[in-house]
Amino acid sequence: MGALVWPLLGVLAGALVATQAPVNAALARGLGAPVAAAAVSFLVGTLALVVVALIIAPPQGLHWRAPHISLFIVGGLLGACFVTLNIILAPKLGAAALMAFLVSGQLLAGLVLDRIGFLGLAVREITLGRVAGAAMLLAGALLIRFT
Repeated sequence: MGALVWPLLGVLAGALVATQAPVNAALARGLGAPVAAAAVSFLVGTLALVVVALIIAPPQGLHWRAPHISLFIVGGLLGACFVTLNIILAPKLGAAALMAFLVSGQLLAGLVLDRIGFLGLAVREITLGRVAGAAMLLAGALLIRFT
């Protein structure tokens, strides 16, 4: 049973991302600006996470000086780009195609990041099976978008 929990949570996370894109796109239509919708999304998410973080890990238990400052900045900037692009692309591509392309991009980047052991990841070779899987996922994304 325990071995199923993590993959199921991954599926749930994917479903949440799929739902978030059209919700934020509708917010952008209402506000008149995708970047404003992304800012609101981040603000609400930040407030929710601050509450959860304070409950789970009180500030005195965090090691604020341990991570390099760039990790604070780059992580936030990557997230801002991701959410803003989702807001812009959801109405243009539709939720299914957008999610297919997002997962394709995540997988392709993941292959490279694994291969180089980015930021302490375990190094994993790019094998024929991994390349074939990525190619099939990309082919599936193209089928979802153009058929």
